[in-house]
Amino acid sequence: MRTFALLAGAALALVTASAAEAQVSVKLGILNDMSSLYADISGPGSVVAARMAVEDFKAAEKGLKVDIVQADHQNKPDVGSSIARQWYDQDGVDVIFDVTTSSVALAVSEVTREKNKIFMISGGGTSDLTGAKCTPNNVHWTYDTWALANGTGTALTRQGKKTWYFLTADYAFGAALDRDTSEAVKKAGGQVLGSVKHPLNSPDFSSYLLQAQGSKAQVIGLANAGADTTNAIKQAGEFGITQSGQALAGLLVFASDVKALGLQAAQGLVLTEAFYWDQNDQTREFSKRFAAKFDGKMPTSSQAGVYGSVLAYLQTVAALKSKDSAAVMGKMKSTTFEDPLMGKVTIRQDGRAIHPMYLFEVKKPAESKSPWDMYKTLATIPAEEAFRPLADGGCPLVNKS
Repeated sequence: MRTFALLAGAALALVTASAAEAQVSVKLGILNDMSSLYADISGPGSVVAARMAVEDFKAAEKGLKVDIVQADHQNKPDVGSSIARQWYDQDGVDVIFDVTTSSVALAVSEVTREKNKIFMISGGGTSDLTGAKCTPNNVHWTYDTWALANGTGTALTRQGKKTWYFLTADYAFGAALDRDTSEAVKKAGGQVLGSVKHPLNSPDFSSYLLQAQGSKAQVIGLANAGADTTNAIKQAGEFGITQSGQALAGLLVFASDVKALGLQAAQGLVLTEAFYWDQNDQTREFSKRFAAKFDGKMPTSSQAGVYGSVLAYLQTVAALKSKDSAAVMGKMKSTTFEDPLMGKVTIRQDGRAIHPMYLFEVKKPAESKSPWDMYKTLATIPAEEAFRPLADGGCPLVNKS
C-alpha cells in the first residue's frame, strides 16, 4: 500500500508539473491618458474592455494565466516611454495596448522595438505607425489618420464642400491628420486654404476660430481630438460660425465626445469611426455589458479596439502555447480574426489591421430614441478601401517585389 501511495503521489506530481508547464503566463499593460483630455476616449474604460476580453476568452480554461497592469502616460512621450521601459525591463509586461496620443505612441513603439515586445495600438492615431515609423512589433488595430481623412474628408468634398481650413493640434497626431486629410481633399477635387495650430488641451479657441472664419472656407476641419474637439465645437457655436454657413468637420470624433456635446450642438456632424455600439446584435450585447461595468457609459471605438486586440493576442498565444514575440507576430499576420465588434480583421505586413470603417452622421435631437442613440450610418467603407494602400505608406518592412 505504501508503494502504491508513493507511486500515486509521484504520478500526481508529474501531472501537476505538466499542467504548470502547459500554462503560459502573460502580462498585459494598458497605457493611456487616464485623467486628462483623452480619458473618456480610452482611459479607465480601456482597462474595463481588456478585462472583459480576458473573461470572455476564458483564458484560464485555455492554459493562460493573464495579469493586467495599467498606467497614465499624462500625454507626455517621455513619461510613456519611461513606463514602457520599466514594464518591459522590471515588471514582466509582454504587450502594451491602447496608448492614446500619437507622440506617446511613437515613443512607446521605439521602446517596444528595442525590447522586442509587442505593441497593439488602439487609441493612437498617426498613420506613421504603419508608414515611415513602422516596426515589426506594431499592430495598429482600430483607426488611423489616413482612414479618418479618407472617410470624412473625401465624403464632404464630394458633397460639394470644396474649400477647407484646419484647426490643428500641435503635435504628431494633429500634423498627421492635417496632412492626410489635406491629401484626401485635394484628391477629391477640393482646395485647402490654410491651417492654424493650437496647443494640446487648449481651453480657448477664439483666436483660432476667428482665423478659420476669416478664411471663408466652406469647411473648418478639426484636426484634433477629445476635449479639444468638443471645446472647439462649443465655441464655434458661440461665434455663430455654423449658423453663418461654414461647416465643421470633426476628423476624429468619438461617441463620448458627442455625448458630452449633446445632440443639439453636435447634430449634423459627419464623422468616421470603426465601431458604434448600436450597429448589430453583437455590438449591442457587448456594449450593454460594458455599460453595466462602467457607470452606464457605452464604449468608444478606441475601447472596443482594446477589447478586440486583446482577444486577438490571447487567441494567438493560446494557439501557439507561447508568447515569443516573433512567433506571435508571425501568427497574427497570417490569421483572419473574427472580431465580434469590428468583423473580419486581417493584419498586413506593415502592422495595419484591416477591417471596415463607417461614415456616420450625428442625429438631430428629434431623431434620437434614447440617451445613447446618437448616430445614423451614411456609408460602410469596405476593408479594402478603408485604409491606405500597403505600397503607399513608406513602411520599410513592405516587400517591394
